[in-house]
Amino acid sequence: MNILVTGGAGYIGSHTCVELLNAGYDIVVLDNLSNSCEKALDVVREITGRDFPFYKVDMLDINEMEKVFKENKIDSVIHFAGLKAVGESTQIPVRYYHNNITGTLNLLMLMEKYDVNNIVFSSSATVYGMPETVPITEDFPLSTTNPYGSTKLMIENILTDTVKANPKLSAALLRYFNPIGAHKSGKMGEDPKGIPNNLLPYIAQVAVGKLKELSVYGNDYDTADGTGVRDYIHVVDLALGHLKTVEHCTGKPGVHIYNLGTGKGYSVLEMVEAFKKASGHDIPYKITGRRPGDIAECYANAKKAEKELGWKAQRGIEEMCEDSWRWQKNNPDGYMTSAE
Repeated sequence: MNILVTGGAGYIGSHTCVELLNAGYDIVVLDNLSNSCEKALDVVREITGRDFPFYKVDMLDINEMEKVFKENKIDSVIHFAGLKAVGESTQIPVRYYHNNITGTLNLLMLMEKYDVNNIVFSSSATVYGMPETVPITEDFPLSTTNPYGSTKLMIENILTDTVKANPKLSAALLRYFNPIGAHKSGKMGEDPKGIPNNLLPYIAQVAVGKLKELSVYGNDYDTADGTGVRDYIHVVDLALGHLKTVEHCTGKPGVHIYNLGTGKGYSVLEMVEAFKKASGHDIPYKITGRRPGDIAECYANAKKAEKELGWKAQRGIEEMCEDSWRWQKNNPDGYMTSAE
């Protein structure tokens, strides 16, 4: 089976490419490299010993994207590509809506034209908005608190409507919680451009000396230590969740929705302590005010994925932090480290 991976040079995309290739699938990667690095794909080839075509294409350019479908027999799509920073999305919402939604519409038009009837969509736990209780199951009410989350929910709705109109289409919606960690080799990991938006890469850059200190947004939540609690999942476990989804959902028409998380929450200060232990470095931090829209606790009930896909997160917090630190220590400037 030949799988088109949009956004395949990104953090989750590149790790998923490794697992797909190791499982014997063929892949085609499409990425505009706006928030990723082509070097990640060289590492994918190095780790797996396999080659694959790569197209540097923006999904807003439907003519360039059509070349991918013309030149390759695509059987299935895993759709990661999209702008993804919550904070940035509140500042440039029009760009987020245009990029994420128009790009997806272009993809779906080409899938229809070339009779490709399987898609796995990279959604997010942000579609649950501010849940009243935890853990979160797939049937919770859906709402959003920022434009990034709104694009994810809109695309879920678009895919659901497309399935209703096309009885051959299989659309899997994977709602991720908080991916962290890196490939065990230390050669592949999260490489944010500029100041990291997510907790773990920020902590890692403080540990390696690139950033001075961590800002902890609020310590007055109704949690054990007052800081926000989130469900952190190892990126390799997440990648394997995509592999299981492809195996289970390909050729099964309909909408398939799964939470991908560990089912356990860790607070910001617990993450700081775990990373201090993994790295042997102190992590200076300061407490600041809450961020608008942040919630006290957010973690998954992932039993449905375990029951239907045979998937369960295997890697614990210590391994997540150790793998993140190995990547950061070996590559203090991300993929550009070895290029200098």
